[in-house]
Amino acid sequence: MKHGKKMTKEEIERKKKKIIRIFLIILFIIALAIGAIIANDYIIFDKNEKINLVINNNNVTANLKNDVLVEDDVIYVSKQDISSYFDRYIYLDESLNKIITTYEKKIATIGFEDKTMNVNGSDVRIYATCKKINDVIYLPISEMKDVYSIEPNYIEDTKVVTLDSTNRELRKAMVAKGAAVKSSTAFISKTLDRVEEGSYVIVISKTDDGWTKIRSKNGIVGYVKNDVIVNEVKIRDNMEEEKQIQGKVSMVWDFYSQYVNAPDRSGKSYNGVNVVSPSFFYINKKGDFKENVGSKGLEYIEWAHQNGYKVWPMISNSYETDMLETTSTIMNSFEKRQALIENIVNACVEYKVDGINIDFENMKKEDKDMFSRFIIELTPRIKEIGMVVSVDVTAPDGGDTWSLCYDRNVIGHEADYIVFMAYDEYTASSSSAGTTAGVNWINANLNKFIKYDEVKPEKIILGIPFYTRLWTEKTDGSLKSSIVNMKDVNNVIPSSATKEFKEDVKQNYVEYQESGATKKMWIEDIQSIKCKLDVINEYQLGGASFWALDREDPDVWDTVKNELSK
Repeated sequence: MKHGKKMTKEEIERKKKKIIRIFLIILFIIALAIGAIIANDYIIFDKNEKINLVINNNNVTANLKNDVLVEDDVIYVSKQDISSYFDRYIYLDESLNKIITTYEKKIATIGFEDKTMNVNGSDVRIYATCKKINDVIYLPISEMKDVYSIEPNYIEDTKVVTLDSTNRELRKAMVAKGAAVKSSTAFISKTLDRVEEGSYVIVISKTDDGWTKIRSKNGIVGYVKNDVIVNEVKIRDNMEEEKQIQGKVSMVWDFYSQYVNAPDRSGKSYNGVNVVSPSFFYINKKGDFKENVGSKGLEYIEWAHQNGYKVWPMISNSYETDMLETTSTIMNSFEKRQALIENIVNACVEYKVDGINIDFENMKKEDKDMFSRFIIELTPRIKEIGMVVSVDVTAPDGGDTWSLCYDRNVIGHEADYIVFMAYDEYTASSSSAGTTAGVNWINANLNKFIKYDEVKPEKIILGIPFYTRLWTEKTDGSLKSSIVNMKDVNNVIPSSATKEFKEDVKQNYVEYQESGATKKMWIEDIQSIKCKLDVINEYQLGGASFWALDREDPDVWDTVKNELSK
């Protein structure tokens, strides 16, 4: 066995001294670091190598899909990141080669060459356009501050871009003494920045243990002790819009043909109603926007407002048969959608109404996303003039042109209200007799709205029918039905017929023989309407809408008022 050379005593001593020197140096460095931390020395551990993005005092840089760019004083953010933080529905219209983006009360189109941006129908001169770099589209967000309601700022020294929403609260304070801005409130934490006496900081929030979260003039977000800042003042309040309807919506559709005048409602009032929706507007087979207001319609609006009712006129695409192609053509063209939107906005302003009710039915399944685009683009224009958007949809499961043509998640996210037309569970074309609107069916579909489509309950208005169907089953197996208005039920069924309350559908049911045929009816009456209104309270929905005025038992309005005021 071989052994290494044995060290002398002198060599051992020299090695010991060397180890001690290294150990002391390490201790000295650690002591300096701790001293610097305790003394709040200015230490930056994370110097920005790329531009950081701070949105409303949150540093979102780590979550960005692409880098933020600053060129010639213009701040660029990628389309993907704008989708994450401002407009989830932003898209490139390839036929126009322009980006279409919406946010709150604005819709804007911006291209890659033309230094003109269109905002809510008006052209605005800009100094920078969109650009594409390695297949990534960038938008000049600093040119779009009015679109996204932001104050953009680039701090070159620290390579930080800040974007502050102009509709959010802003608080500032003066720095009473120089101090380090810490990464957390822990005893030992990183020093991110240093604030100087007499400078100003943005105040974000306060902790329970004596710290204030601030943003320094360098755009750095961190913590200082409460006594570091003084003279805190509110520069800007949260701009929260008051809802047009306080409490639950109680809307009634007032349907009349485009060939007749608006009904005369003078001298009448409806207990518990706060919104009326007359059928003022429609599109015809040629795709033209048409209105049927006239002098009688003006009198109608005046009557409604005098009674304290908001007016949300209905616009329909279904007054003429086979509107599939007409509706499809409009929905698939940005220019045609915008022309329709412009007509709707102008009519709402001209007639001084309070909102709009979109009732587009019988549409192609493949046009689902484009109908959503129509709602996405319409809503900011209507909100800009202080009005409300409600959109009528059918139950989630059904035919292509009846049910699968709606994206309820998008509509429920964008519109103020989504109206579930909870009727025609069994239609004239059904192969068996059944109820028009059973509560069990309504509950099942509401769960789909809320759980699957993720629509907030407070945005759902439950559409309730003031009609039912009388079914006739003949001995030869044939089946037909006829609509019976709620007010006429007791005039249609014989007095000898026995009503039986069906617990599953929450309706009275009658069955009797007449002229050799079996008659069946699931009755809509005050009891069944109350049960449907109970559903609204159970789910805490946004309210109810009734189809349609003049079909009801007049006594129902007291029940409506009592139930919806709960």
